Amino acid sequence: MPENYYEILGVSESASADEIKKAYRKIALKYHPDRNQGDKKAEDKFKAAAEAYEVLGNLEKRKIYDRYGLEGLSSSGFGGGPSDINDIFSHFGDLFGFGRQREKAANAPIQGADLRYDLTISFMEAVHGAEKEIEINKPETCWTCDGTGSRPGYKPESCPNCNGRGQTIHSQGFFSVSTTCRVCRGEGQVIKEPCTDCAGNGLVDKRKSVSLKIPAGVDNGSRMRLAGEGEGGRRNGRAGDLYIFLHVEEHEYFHREGSDIILKLPLSISRATLGCTLRIPTIHGEESLTIPAGTQPHQQFVLKSQGAQSLRGGGRGDMIVIVDIKVPTELTDRQRELMEEFAGIERETEDHAGEGFFRKLFRKSA
Repeated sequence: MPENYYEILGVSESASADEIKKAYRKIALKYHPDRNQGDKKAEDKFKAAAEAYEVLGNLEKRKIYDRYGLEGLSSSGFGGGPSDINDIFSHFGDLFGFGRQREKAANAPIQGADLRYDLTISFMEAVHGAEKEIEINKPETCWTCDGTGSRPGYKPESCPNCNGRGQTIHSQGFFSVSTTCRVCRGEGQVIKEPCTDCAGNGLVDKRKSVSLKIPAGVDNGSRMRLAGEGEGGRRNGRAGDLYIFLHVEEHEYFHREGSDIILKLPLSISRATLGCTLRIPTIHGEESLTIPAGTQPHQQFVLKSQGAQSLRGGGRGDMIVIVDIKVPTELTDRQRELMEEFAGIERETEDHAGEGFFRKLFRKSA
């Protein structure tokens, strides 16, 4: 095996970092053990290339090597290259993007998870807004260990199984595969002296009261975010957020479409025929509504700006009153007498006016 790392990779001493990487990639693909099973020479070339790339692919090691050679690397504490096959596959995986994992700093902050709370409110609370006090159970940062998980006076240690990476690298088929370290579960560190209050978790369960101001105009499915009210952070990480999902109860009379409020107004035949003025309910109080004579079923009347507040700006929506004419199912003797008299007058009017609708219809159908 050539002593010169540049010769091993087949590049000049002035080669750029990209040229060195490309050269190593070419050799690694050609002599990878999975492509050359049982070929000792191919395996040696693969290891030699990995050793060369370990040095030439690192700017600091390359400077020492160019000036002092292998002895300079040894005396500086770097050694000649990767120490075992796992390190070799680590370089190979990093070069091609397989199993690439950044080493985790031992004290890297961990942000708390976001939490969800489902809250049911009344129809009127949704359109007018409300203030609520809710009770939530959530994991908060342990005040004893400040979220480190270790007893006061102790610190987490780098995981010996993965050397603090949080990942272990294995050869599988043609590629190197990274898996979460089974010892530290991807944390990159282990706690030898756990905090007695949180059992090393860094979080403790706590019941907390949270004040919530619901703005006027929210609707079913609206979502509110309370920053920092989620799960507590660990190792000086910030807390997560709390998301409130609103569920609005239906109203007995009012229905909502966007910022408009719909009211079906029951109206007798006599009032629809003769007309009248009524006091009707709105979400903001009573209002006067004039029903003109001859109002038809499902006819609509609009009360401007009597709807819900729009969350997108632009003021309130409208209130839309839909006439629902009610036909009586039971009549008193006097009512029946009057209705029969009214029906007789209608027949006389139809006869006087000429052929009625049904006579025309039957004649065309004959």
